[in-house]
Amino acid sequence: MTQSLDSFKCKKTLTAGGKTYTYFSIPEAEKNGLEGVSRLPFSLKVVLENLLRFEDGRTVTKADILACAEWLKTRKSDHEISYRPARVLMQDFTGVPAVVDLAAMRDAAVKLGGDPEKVNPLVPVDLVIDHSVMIDYFGTKDAFRQNVELEYERNRERYEFLRWGQSAFNNFRAVPPGTGICHQVNLEYLAQTVWTRDEDGETVAYPDTLVGTDSHTTMVNGLAVLGWGVGGIEAEAAMLGQPISMLIPEVVGFKLTGKLNEGITATDLVLRVVEMLRQKGVVGKFVEFYGPGLDNLSLEDAATIANMAPEYGATCGFFPVDKETLKYLEATGRDKDRVALVAEYSKAQGMYRSGGEEPVFTDTLELDISTVVPSISGPKRPQDRINLADAAAGFAKTMTDEFKKAGELSKRVAVEGKDYDIGNGDVVIAAITSCTNTSNPSVLIGAGLVARNALKKGLKVKPWVKTSLAPGSQVVTDYLEKAGVQDDLDALGFTLAGYGCTTCIGNSGPLDPAISKAVNDNDLIACSVLSGNRNFEGRVNPDVRANYLASPPLVVAYALAGNLNINITEDPLGEDQDGNPVYLKDIWPTTEEITDLIRASINEEMFRTRYSDVFKGDEHWQGIKVEGGLTYSWPVSSTYVQNPPYFEGMTMEPKPLQDIENAAVMGLFLDSITTDHISPAGSIKLDSPAGKYLSEHQVAQKDFNSYGSRRGNHEVMMRGTFANIRIKNQMVPGVEGGVTMKDGKKEWIYDACMEYKEAGVPLVIFAGKEYGTGSSRDWAAKGTNLLGVRAVIAQSFERIHRSNLVGMGVIPLTFKEGESWQSHNITGKERVTIKGIADIQPRQMMDVEVTYEDGTTKTIECLCRVDTLDELEYIKAGGILHYVLRNLVTS
Repeated sequence: MTQSLDSFKCKKTLTAGGKTYTYFSIPEAEKNGLEGVSRLPFSLKVVLENLLRFEDGRTVTKADILACAEWLKTRKSDHEISYRPARVLMQDFTGVPAVVDLAAMRDAAVKLGGDPEKVNPLVPVDLVIDHSVMIDYFGTKDAFRQNVELEYERNRERYEFLRWGQSAFNNFRAVPPGTGICHQVNLEYLAQTVWTRDEDGETVAYPDTLVGTDSHTTMVNGLAVLGWGVGGIEAEAAMLGQPISMLIPEVVGFKLTGKLNEGITATDLVLRVVEMLRQKGVVGKFVEFYGPGLDNLSLEDAATIANMAPEYGATCGFFPVDKETLKYLEATGRDKDRVALVAEYSKAQGMYRSGGEEPVFTDTLELDISTVVPSISGPKRPQDRINLADAAAGFAKTMTDEFKKAGELSKRVAVEGKDYDIGNGDVVIAAITSCTNTSNPSVLIGAGLVARNALKKGLKVKPWVKTSLAPGSQVVTDYLEKAGVQDDLDALGFTLAGYGCTTCIGNSGPLDPAISKAVNDNDLIACSVLSGNRNFEGRVNPDVRANYLASPPLVVAYALAGNLNINITEDPLGEDQDGNPVYLKDIWPTTEEITDLIRASINEEMFRTRYSDVFKGDEHWQGIKVEGGLTYSWPVSSTYVQNPPYFEGMTMEPKPLQDIENAAVMGLFLDSITTDHISPAGSIKLDSPAGKYLSEHQVAQKDFNSYGSRRGNHEVMMRGTFANIRIKNQMVPGVEGGVTMKDGKKEWIYDACMEYKEAGVPLVIFAGKEYGTGSSRDWAAKGTNLLGVRAVIAQSFERIHRSNLVGMGVIPLTFKEGESWQSHNITGKERVTIKGIADIQPRQMMDVEVTYEDGTTKTIECLCRVDTLDELEYIKAGGILHYVLRNLVTS
């Protein structure tokens, strides 16, 4: 850490748990010139402390700190600051390519005449391998063991590489497969709320902060840890000591009052919060929760709400330290001295919520929690909440409006070789999954009690439903077993399938081939119900077109009902042993039952035991041989890990920027194109460019694995960019999938881009509003770059994707308000020249010259969304990694 200039004379000491700590006091800074900052939102106090601690007169100036006090007057700011998180969290899908890039940077450092050992994380990095397990086996006691063995078989090359990284890089730890989901492991173990560092004979205390390579990093905001998701590109820069450049954000205060009514779950609450905040519009803003309703939420409830910040569009969803924070830290086995420090530090800093505080916010909204009703969300966006009582009617409307299948609700077809038929609306996947809900004992114990009560009534899961349970940590298994409800879940087919991020990210595994055939041959609208946070089309499973988010107890209920056409609040789920109808209310547990079972089943020793040797791994992990030294010996034959081409031909001095001349249009896209549409995700089709590549490299189709597992191989990933089966390029109207038009012919986007690249033709993309929402971050930008796209021109961008495009040297531009590619009659046959790049400045207006097919031209004035001076440096350098590498080599 750089020695702070301490312009506001606020460096002090405090004692906690018998130890003395140095810290930078916000109340002291307020006395010494930062008037009023005690009224800042709690989340902005964390940002202010970061600036006070890192003030060096260069990256952080006195003016930057004063801007936080000025924020109180306007409640917004266009002041750019440099923010340094305490640590970085990764999952393996995005972590593998980040470590690949670090390894490639070491190779490039050698070629540039530098020292490869300089390429090391400078802040602590934890990588949790949680995204690779797939639900191939389910419903049996052996499913977990079988899925783990298959995971290692498929991913051995990646895991060998990560084991090398674990030994080669300083400040880097890997949590092995089969442990849990990164966000739940973070909440239960890694996060400390207040971080410490020994420096120059002092122990400095400061807020635990982080960035993560997964958008749901925000979950830890529930533990008063300020963190959010960034692209792998930004995370790599943060690892390498680069500050994150950001504007001081607007902070929207969300006031909670009241208490959840009987039978209402935390999931119901969060779906209502998502709906409200999406309607409010909080993209790029902090959201901070306050009000007396917080006293009626558990920390796990807060973490559930914080987890879904990406779904409501905010940078974070912050909860300040309070008595529930301290209680949770103790209950999960944190060190007692650390808990004492969190209490003393947060109170000394004015960061402790005692109740009644009314910070200054940019804007506010309010929810009486007692008005929340049972809900699900779907069929393809998290914010599309539906009252549970209206779910069946909602699906019927979706059949008509979305799928143009009015009158087909009752259509059913025989399933080959089975003694049942299936139809539109049938639930073919019911998954208790995801960090969002499996971190919360109330909904998991609730699901177990629903299962227990259903079994007592003689109910069974419908035979066409693929059931799975994939908790976010091993502690969940411990308390489900101690509560006695795991046996009940097992009996309904919700056996342990893996510890990791599964169905929510498309690792649902294949459906029974006969069911898959019936669905596809008859164009059925099959459904999934999952306790996750993402339900975008094409994400959960290629055979499933309507996906609904629900609480774990409702996942069990829908597995019993087997269909979305059933109004499960009124219609029977089935019959008991005597032929009497059984309704949802007959099997739904009371809040008291759930609370009593939680108290009897969970203790801090469970957490201490499970996390006592968390980095060791099982016999599979320990059996992986570690090879290599400072630089990696890239295996030529590997189809999982390859040295990426980002640094080919790199010189110490970057080449001058040039205008984009005569670019072809690769894609025309409408609103809400997500990074899940852009980034390679899910299964790899045999006839796709990626499938053809793997076949040419003698990989059998059964061994294709997923795009996510192959993120360390750019050859696979660039072929899968813009290849989502549901993406709609308006250059090819009426067609779904990764295709474009070139010279009047329909082609795979990858093939067309390579032909353009060979001919030296740059590419541009036109898009609508909210381009790049979603969670599949790094490859959405990396793939765009590698395909030869120089600029993306949209009506608006999602915050992280815009930043990542800049980080990969791709220029984002936005149309003026009210303008779009449609308003300019762009069809994709045009050629595009973008002027002013050679003299580019942040947020300048640029001329986009469009030459139409008939030879006429039009100049469209667009805003360059290279927003800050730091971003300008990245663009000039050719990307953020090039910028960092040159600095490291010359340091």
